[in-house]
Amino acid sequence: MLSIDWRLPAAYRHAKHIPVAGFAWEYLRRNDEYRQDFQTIALTGQPAGRELEAFAHRWGLRFPVRSRRAA
Repeated sequence: MLSIDWRLPAAYRHAKHIPVAGFAWEYLRRNDEYRQDFQTIALTGQPAGRELEAFAHRWGLRFPVRSRRAA
């Protein structure tokens, strides 16, 4: 669990100046279930495409498409 006191307005003053995606990330990264799922995925090293797709779908994530030449 994070140590931020969510009841203090000063803890979220920066939220007025971040884009919608940034606000969504601030909310999501505090979710214990998301953090546990992320840890599970991260520990697998190179997750299979299906695992990563299921993770992204569950949490409503979208990843930018990378060019095959960008590697």
